Amino acid sequence: MGSLRTAGTARCLALPESSSTYLLQELKMIWDEVGQEENERERILEELEQECQEVYRRKVNSANMLRIQLHQALAESEAEFTNLLLSLGERSFPGRPEKMNGTLKEQLNSITPALQEMQMKKEARLKQFTEVQTEVQRIASEIAGRSENEVVTVNEDDLSLKKLEEHQSELQRLKREKGDRLCKVEEYKVLICNFAKIMGMDPSNVLASVHPSLLIGANEQQKKNISDDILNKLNTMVQQLKEEKNHRLEKLHSLGKALANLWNILDTAMEERQPYGQINIFSLTSANGMLGPGSLRLEKIQQIESEVQRLDQLKASKMKELFIKKKAEIEEICKISHMDVPYQTEMDNIMELIMSGDVDHDNLLKTMDGYIYKTKEEATSRKEIMDKVEKWITSCDEERWLEEYSRDERRYSVSRGAHRHLKRAERARIIANKIPGLVELLIEKTEIWEHGRKKIFYYDELPLLEMLKQYMLTLKEKEEERCRQRD
Repeated sequence: MGSLRTAGTARCLALPESSSTYLLQELKMIWDEVGQEENERERILEELEQECQEVYRRKVNSANMLRIQLHQALAESEAEFTNLLLSLGERSFPGRPEKMNGTLKEQLNSITPALQEMQMKKEARLKQFTEVQTEVQRIASEIAGRSENEVVTVNEDDLSLKKLEEHQSELQRLKREKGDRLCKVEEYKVLICNFAKIMGMDPSNVLASVHPSLLIGANEQQKKNISDDILNKLNTMVQQLKEEKNHRLEKLHSLGKALANLWNILDTAMEERQPYGQINIFSLTSANGMLGPGSLRLEKIQQIESEVQRLDQLKASKMKELFIKKKAEIEEICKISHMDVPYQTEMDNIMELIMSGDVDHDNLLKTMDGYIYKTKEEATSRKEIMDKVEKWITSCDEERWLEEYSRDERRYSVSRGAHRHLKRAERARIIANKIPGLVELLIEKTEIWEHGRKKIFYYDELPLLEMLKQYMLTLKEKEEERCRQRD
């Protein structure tokens, strides 16, 4: 029985067999020499057998764990490879072996290069996604007016080229929108600068009041705020400046016309007009005309406004003098035309208003200018008749001289100048003979004038038509008298 156990123990320890056999034999020799008991020998051999089994078990377990790990690593690699294919949106990968043959290590070694290549491809794709999405978020933040502190999160479950193209398309759309918005911002800035310069404002201060980012240099355009809020504020500022410009331009036009009117009324010397000559030119230009820098500066408009107020006060102090001058002009026209002064009552009322100070000076001058115009029109309508009246009066003077000359008994005496009187008498006789025809023509034209105007034609406060008819009656009586005398 001891030999069998020895043989079994030897089989159990037969790795290598020669060494274990030799050691067992050496142990047996020692035991024999020592006189080791058989029971003790059995116990020791059993212990050796148990220890040998434990060593084998540990080695088997270790080998089994390695096999499990290799199976798990292989499964994980295949799963990761499959996930990478799905994530990258690819159906297959050329570097991946179609059939897995050989040992587990061989299979794992065969899939590892393809997996590493796929991982590198994923990293490259992930970098592309990160760059594109970061740029998309940055431009979207600029357009939305948000800060750029948000962290970009890439969905690693979908890194397909289709998804990347979608992000790239979105990026291109945002870039175009950004470009359009930057162009719009620049257009607004140019308009604001032009309006500000024309009105003598600092464009930088105006732009800064909208948003500080508008003052960033061209090399930092990407940092500009181009949100809807900024565009709306810029548009509002442009509209405000445009309205202010139009308001100032209208005010300048009004002041320029008022200034020119006052200069004409007050007969202002050219030396006094010179400092405001350019303003007067501006007042005559259209609203769409070209205006230089500072043309509508508030201080300049206020200066003109002060000058208009000063001249207006001066005009008020000279209004009585201006009124008297215009009234005298009307009276002179009436005197030359031998007609009554019209609007006498109205002008007396205006004079009372001037003395009381309760009068609109501009309306007063317009009223007086209207009276002058109507008086001149009246005088013009009377001119043809007045010319003939003057001719008639001159003819009557000649006729009276002829009558006096005819009664002079010495008219035929030889004296100095007698021949001249004879010649004048001949001329006077010719003129006198034409008087009846002239008076009849005057009567006809006067009747036409009165019928057209529906009023009486007065000459020095006397009805001209009655004067003419009375004269014709007198002529008739004279002619009858002369006939009686001849008979």
